[in-house]
Amino acid sequence: MADKLVFDIETKNSFADVGGQQNLRDLEVSVVGVYSYNEDTYYCFDEHEMDKLGAMLQNAYLLIGFYSKKFDIPVLEKYFNFNITKIPHCDILEEIEKVMKKRIGLGLLAEANVGAGKTGHGLESIDLYKQGKIQELKDYCVNDVKITKQIYDIIITKGELWIPQKNTSTMAKITIPYREINAPQAQLI
Repeated sequence: MADKLVFDIETKNSFADVGGQQNLRDLEVSVVGVYSYNEDTYYCFDEHEMDKLGAMLQNAYLLIGFYSKKFDIPVLEKYFNFNITKIPHCDILEEIEKVMKKRIGLGLLAEANVGAGKTGHGLESIDLYKQGKIQELKDYCVNDVKITKQIYDIIITKGELWIPQKNTSTMAKITIPYREINAPQAQLI
């Protein structure tokens, strides 16, 4: 049965290492965290397990991420012999930007909506990779997937999110008009 997947990637290198953001596709994946709604299980694949990740992605009817259309997907594309951009996709940051016309970080969004923040930031994950602390890197990545899933579930169940306002202690509640697509029905043979 087709699956709905929440995902996040971490990279081995930074924009500084590849000559700037314009060379985004030159970044290399270190790990990819995934949550499968069908299996109710979190996974984390390292750079040598892209074939396993590819099999999961090819069975997905919906991908869910945070800043994933402009970052994760362009970095991942080179690892697969299928067009990952053809899989329907909900990018939570993109949905927020449609309403607010500005960006917000995953950590602040998590603190405001699920009561827990991120355990670090992207550049720290590169250091973990370089130091060979792969399990810590995987834990960090899976934590981001958990947060992203919780925020997505709030969007689907409540249709709104709390957004912290810059330089104040106040928050605004915004309506997110995103509607989830349903899993395709199995075809009769």
